[in-house]
Amino acid sequence: MANKYHIYLLELMFLGLFLTDTSGATDVHMIVSDGENVTLSCNLTLSDCTSTSWIYYKDSNSNAVRLFVENLKMIDHERLSLGPNCSLNIYNVTKEDVGFFVCRPQMEMYQFTNVYLHFLQVSPQSEIEPGSSVTLSCQVYSYDNYFCKSLFIIEGFQMIWVNESDVNLQSDSRYQISSSTEHCNSSLTTTLLNEDNNRELRCQIIKGTEVKTSARYTVKYSGNSPNIKNVIGSIIRVIIIIVEFAVLTAPTVILLLIICERRSGKRRAQSTRLNYVNCSESVVLSDC
Repeated sequence: MANKYHIYLLELMFLGLFLTDTSGATDVHMIVSDGENVTLSCNLTLSDCTSTSWIYYKDSNSNAVRLFVENLKMIDHERLSLGPNCSLNIYNVTKEDVGFFVCRPQMEMYQFTNVYLHFLQVSPQSEIEPGSSVTLSCQVYSYDNYFCKSLFIIEGFQMIWVNESDVNLQSDSRYQISSSTEHCNSSLTTTLLNEDNNRELRCQIIKGTEVKTSARYTVKYSGNSPNIKNVIGSIIRVIIIIVEFAVLTAPTVILLLIICERRSGKRRAQSTRLNYVNCSESVVLSDC
């Protein structure tokens, strides 16, 4: 246990030294979620952008991609543009934008800005219904997962779950929440109720009292809503009862019809014989 603790301290010291500005570089960490528009600041005092470059690394195994060089866009990408003070605008951010961005003046080799773009995402769930237990996982994706721990340990970010009214769910007994700074994720488990349909749950990244970003998940029951299901179930039960009643009473109804028909036939026969007798005994010829 002691060795594990010492290794953990050395790891923190390494991260701290790595992030220390010893060469004029500035390290910035930004966490975004799907669909946001984000501006990466160059953090430099520049008169213009004609001598500045923005370079992007997807991961440590990827080659550098030049986005802007001397105020010129080097790739045909409509989601990118330059802003004031040579800042880099990225529109409609996706998970694929996670990476390491460098703003570097051509004439100042030791004055540059490193921007690490992280992405927050809540894993989707499907085929859920009232009464079922559901677990949502909120994950931060980072450049090679290298700076994942530093976000929470050194940078001071926190990950929390809230409802649509921004009420922290940590103290709500309906929800079981567990988080790991080791893997930069947080999970929320709850049993769904009928009234949870269309309810919104949010995983937020905060620093102090400021909300940096949030990933939203809306509960959607699959198929018909619970109320419609209940109505359909009731209708089916009524139809079954009617069919069962018809099957059970059909013989009795048929028997009654046969009895009634026989009695009606006897009455018609008796009426015919009576008319015949009356006609035969009549002195006057008639049409009977």
